[in-house]
Amino acid sequence: MRVVVLGSGVIGVTSAWYLAQEGHEVVVIDRQPEPAMETSFANAGQISPGYSAPWAAPGVPLKAIRWMMQDLAPLRVAPRLDPVMWGWMARMLANCTHKAYARNKARMLRVAEYSRDCLIELRQEIGIEYDNRAQGLIQLFRSEQQMAASAEDIRILEDCGVRYESLNVDGIIQHEPALQHVHSKLVGGLRLPGDETGDCFLFTQRLAERCRELGVEFRFNTAIRQLQVEGDRVVGVDTDAGPVQGDACLVAMGSYSPELLSPLGIKAPIYPVKGFSLTIPIEDATCAPESTVMDETYKVAVSRLGNRIRVGGTAELTGFDLSTPASRRANVEFVVNDLFPGGGKPESVELWTGLRPMTPDGTPILGRTRYQGLYLNTGHGTLGWTMSMGSARYISDIISGRTPAIDTEGLSINRYN
Repeated sequence: MRVVVLGSGVIGVTSAWYLAQEGHEVVVIDRQPEPAMETSFANAGQISPGYSAPWAAPGVPLKAIRWMMQDLAPLRVAPRLDPVMWGWMARMLANCTHKAYARNKARMLRVAEYSRDCLIELRQEIGIEYDNRAQGLIQLFRSEQQMAASAEDIRILEDCGVRYESLNVDGIIQHEPALQHVHSKLVGGLRLPGDETGDCFLFTQRLAERCRELGVEFRFNTAIRQLQVEGDRVVGVDTDAGPVQGDACLVAMGSYSPELLSPLGIKAPIYPVKGFSLTIPIEDATCAPESTVMDETYKVAVSRLGNRIRVGGTAELTGFDLSTPASRRANVEFVVNDLFPGGGKPESVELWTGLRPMTPDGTPILGRTRYQGLYLNTGHGTLGWTMSMGSARYISDIISGRTPAIDTEGLSINRYN
């Protein structure tokens, strides 16, 4: 079968890998000059199945109001007349119940845990290196209230069989020695030993080279215009370089997926949520993180990627605006300096921003559509890196006519009908 993959981020490239492994002829199309140049370029670096959770959670509406009023706000909503944004927010708020949160988190954990296992298998198979570390993630709590609020997450982790450790401050420092300098700012943490870190850009670039060895064709600098439809079947895609035909088309275009799907009457509720990251060369390794910590107060992750520190976080609902105001840099910069002072070289900071393709319930959209030959692997939000391998293997199985290794319940776009 000839499969056309639309998008060459980590989702598109991992999908191409598994499809090529199945013997399909694969063509990957992207407007960028090489793989992983947009959302996959400089994310927080965390591969965090244990931390997978929807943003739509009980109490979030009130928390969001408090967050937006903080000096270093982890959330910003731009006042704009955007019915798509407000409609998406309304659907997200409708998921802020205990029942919906438990359901959505279980779905996300299902994909994320499977993805972590697929990634481990890939490393064993081809020995791919990407500044990876498998030393877990620690969710840091600065207040007793945050500690108490983690009880529901722990219950769901237990129900899903995910390993975790509740830590006091001494326990945190045992795993992250550099935090001994700021122990008075912490009250405890939740450690997820199965989580990992790694450079998503480096991984995607290197896996793309392996894909080429399997015969995958990459067409870069090629803008995707619209899908070609004959009756109830998608037969290819129109690009600025001409049409590309295929037996199947896989949409892996992140935040830009809804625009491509809308003319076909497919309403994918994905909205771009802008995030920021800093990459800082390590100056003193004893003051730098060993793996990944997530500051629950500011919703910022600090990760170790080789000889660099990656700091990622914050959320802006501002449409497709990719500007980088100084106020947003201040948010992520404060956290790394507050937790790991002296760890990085402040004069060598690289700032980046990207658009996370968020669904209102947090779960990605995977699987078939009502059009024959059209498949979706999109809407992973902040967890594209975390869920990439599992999502790719899942969709490859579906396209190949095989039964996926995990339950398909609630993963397709049909859950919104």
